[in-house]
Amino acid sequence: MKTTINLRDELLRDAKRAAADRGVTLTSVIEDALRTALSSAPRTEQFHLGLPTIKGSSTPAVDISDREALFEHMEGRG
Repeated sequence: MKTTINLRDELLRDAKRAAADRGVTLTSVIEDALRTALSSAPRTEQFHLGLPTIKGSSTPAVDISDREALFEHMEGRG
């Protein structure tokens, strides 16, 4: 796949020099560098947000399925 990336001039010169020294293409040098960087990247565990639940003993102050009643309660009218 073709793509465009912006690299600092010095980094691109170094990559081209490495490719010439190894007798490989610039693409190969960049692909190898990306593979190395990605394989050594620390793996993070998936984040899990634990929310506490508390059982209440009273009935809800408003039926949240009743939009008008909910707005009245939020606005202190009900």
